[in-house]
Amino acid sequence: MKEKPTYTGEPRRSATRDPDLCVITCALDGVLANRKQCPGIPYTPAEIGEEARRAYEAGAVVVHIHARNDDGSPTFSPAKFAEIKAEVRKRSPVILNFSTGTILEDVSEQCAYIRESKPEIAALNMGTMNYSKYSRARKAFDFDMVFPNTYGKNVKLLQAMKEAGVKPELECFDTGHTQGIWPLIDMGLLSGPLQFSFILNVLGGIPGHVESLQLQTRIMPAGSEWEVIGISHGQWRLLAAALVLGGNIRCGLEDHLYLPNGEMAKSNGELVEVAARMTRDVGRKPATVDEARAILSLGPAS
Repeated sequence: MKEKPTYTGEPRRSATRDPDLCVITCALDGVLANRKQCPGIPYTPAEIGEEARRAYEAGAVVVHIHARNDDGSPTFSPAKFAEIKAEVRKRSPVILNFSTGTILEDVSEQCAYIRESKPEIAALNMGTMNYSKYSRARKAFDFDMVFPNTYGKNVKLLQAMKEAGVKPELECFDTGHTQGIWPLIDMGLLSGPLQFSFILNVLGGIPGHVESLQLQTRIMPAGSEWEVIGISHGQWRLLAAALVLGGNIRCGLEDHLYLPNGEMAKSNGELVEVAARMTRDVGRKPATVDEARAILSLGPAS
């Protein structure tokens, strides 16, 4: 009788992967924060291209991008994503990761820019959840909504990614999101090695504890790549935990506006500088673009 493997507390890494290398991603802009909150948030394609360059020069090799109109409002225009791609490519060889997140059921624009722009990676939110932010000072919610991510939406997005040769980044806010990938594998829409992002500390999702991260890495299929996304306060401690556990890390103005000393970051580059230093301080090395492509099983840039 085959023995069941014993849980050692260690994430199930690929045997061929250099554990010292860390892929640093920078989430440049997001959709919720604006320049009233942080002047450094980029809006236009050229500004996003400049922030991508700053992040790359500081040590990031992947940039996660949401498109905005020039006034800062969100857009899913395929033409705008094409402009962003062109502006980023002018300035650096950084790997592109486009968001596909929307509260709408219609994902036709997302499918269009995936097929047309062909970023190396596209983020995919893996489950429906309460998505809220609460102010202890005001005893009120800053926002309170349901973020619907049905299998129906994700099937359409994954079909577009598969046709375009784009790698899905599986964004999991809770354990059910991680466990719930198996129907998509069974349908042939997902195949290994998989790439996960574990988002911690969002109200409505899994809490920002080291134990949360350990549990998520046990649920994912063996040999998967993973990174941690720590939202708001506690982000830097969660990145430190991921570095110790052997994962990749993400920082950026989408996730947290502040440096560890409490000062607001002036650019994404300032945040990446801290993340890269942390990586080296624990005895690991920020991956190069070519190393990241191999680690994440990506094809050449388009």
